[in-house]
Amino acid sequence: MLKKINNFLAGLPMTIVAGAFLLLDLVPHLIEEFGGAPVSLFFLPFDPAWVTIVISGIPLLYLAIWRIIHNPGISKISSALLICIAMFAAIAIGDLFAAGEVVFIMAIGALLEEATTNRAKKGLKKLISLAPTMGRRLKDGKEEMIPAEEIRQGDILRILPGETIPVDGTIINGETSVDQSIMTGESLPVDKGVGEEVFCGTINRFGSIDISATKVGENSSLQKLIRMVQDAENKQAPMQRIADRVASWLVPVALLIAILAYVFTGNIVTAVTVLVVFCPCALVLATPTAIMAAIGQATKHGVIIKSGEALEKMGKVDTIAFDKTGTLTYGRLDVSDMISFDETISEIELLSLAASAESKSEHPLGKAIVAYAKAKEVPLVESTTFRMTTGKGIFAEVDNRSLLCGNEKFLIENGVSIDDTIQSALERLRTQGKASILIADNQKSIGVIALSDVLRPEAKDMVSRLSDMQTRTVLLTGDNQKTADYFAEQVGISEVRAELLPEEKVMNIEKLQEEKHKVCMIGDGVNDAPALKTADVSVAMGSMGSDIAVDAADVALMSDDISKIPYLKRLSNATVKTIKVSITLSMCINLVAIILSLMEVLTPTTGALLHNIGSCFVVLIAALLYDRKFD
Repeated sequence: MLKKINNFLAGLPMTIVAGAFLLLDLVPHLIEEFGGAPVSLFFLPFDPAWVTIVISGIPLLYLAIWRIIHNPGISKISSALLICIAMFAAIAIGDLFAAGEVVFIMAIGALLEEATTNRAKKGLKKLISLAPTMGRRLKDGKEEMIPAEEIRQGDILRILPGETIPVDGTIINGETSVDQSIMTGESLPVDKGVGEEVFCGTINRFGSIDISATKVGENSSLQKLIRMVQDAENKQAPMQRIADRVASWLVPVALLIAILAYVFTGNIVTAVTVLVVFCPCALVLATPTAIMAAIGQATKHGVIIKSGEALEKMGKVDTIAFDKTGTLTYGRLDVSDMISFDETISEIELLSLAASAESKSEHPLGKAIVAYAKAKEVPLVESTTFRMTTGKGIFAEVDNRSLLCGNEKFLIENGVSIDDTIQSALERLRTQGKASILIADNQKSIGVIALSDVLRPEAKDMVSRLSDMQTRTVLLTGDNQKTADYFAEQVGISEVRAELLPEEKVMNIEKLQEEKHKVCMIGDGVNDAPALKTADVSVAMGSMGSDIAVDAADVALMSDDISKIPYLKRLSNATVKTIKVSITLSMCINLVAIILSLMEVLTPTTGALLHNIGSCFVVLIAALLYDRKFD
């Protein structure tokens, strides 16, 4: 009940009421302070400042007492305690305006901080929803659908095309292509055969397979992924106010100066004035106001920053780790090379033959070739015969040609010779991280079509600009080493760590952190969620990235424009610098106000006004971030 009352009083509506009554009390105080006749608010039977003290003071008192009871050691002493002491001292000498002013400024600071630190945490629920609920078990020659939690190690399961694999297992029968993007982020489905591993949560794209369950329930890859996100989430510490970090010495110093002021001057008003001007209100306002302004500016540029803590940390980041697929690349397959081995066949004719042969194929590579040919308006011919060998290739008769399309092994098995020229072309394409489809006509290889993920054109310039800011870049990807090396070379990233599962990405980030680096992780897939949560700061591709990655991250790029990363870094650097400048100014203002208080130039009321002007000045400096140019 007490907490509900406290939350109600600390909310925006009641804080507005508190501000209105404090403003009502300000006018007569100003008139009297500067020599005018006393003004009476005859329509109120009490001093309006009492309303402000009650509304804004009770939550502050609650916070101070709670910290004294629950915080360990020296952290029991907080800025809230100092302001409560100043509030009671001002009340004791009858200066209610000064008492109301210090608690009201703190209430504003609390609202600003709350506005910058609210974060959406829906990603874990969505990740859990990906876990398969049912599996098809083979028992005594019959198929039965059972709940995933009833699957035991050693059970034989059948996975049909389009189904999600319910547990980790080893293929014992059949061949297929598996979409492993949830686990590795790989843009290309991976062909799988007998003896190869498949993972829980991945999707069987083509071909029926039987697997023997190896890791079930909480031991499966997807459940480990979920646990890693949970663990990383729990490690995130809430933003701690700078004022609270210095309160351990601020409170004793303020009390000592106030006591000495009273001892040497014999004037209790001077002592109270010292307490009022010593309150760290400007200090408390500096951080949240600067962060709110920066978050507002970033939003205008399509960069959604979820918390002030993330913005502060981004300003201290010295290492940025990138996922590849969907981050540095678009995450979609496209034809990159068409090489004819027959001088009589042009590249367009080669594409036409391959697309015509693959037109009935369900394999992702075949479908990508057909889509590319249609986009280029290349004429296709209906095949009269079509056969697919799962995981290897297809045979089709097109325009009286007997065509084979598939991998090197498939063509050799069908009597097609692969000479050194073809081997050299295939090796070069493999080095570039490309998937190749060989085309043979009547037992002769006539060409190869290569497919690749598409690099974002702005990626290279983005990495170069980060390098100019002395920011280290690292590539962390589930793709194979050759693919990773090729794309890293294209964008200018020298540090490459490839063939990583989600837990290995986490381990790499933790290793960087152990080396005292502040790490930002940028990714887009479900497999990136644990790494995003583990990094000091995380950025997700918002429009095409998975909902889980977006929710796991601290920052989302809504337009998927990675050229915004240098902008985000500059904005964060400027925010941290502004906060430091604001804190320094606020401390200087407090120092001047203390000296003036000791000289008895200031009273609690004028001290509170100067204190308020200093707070407004700090807010103004921070707010200017909103309109600064960082492009």
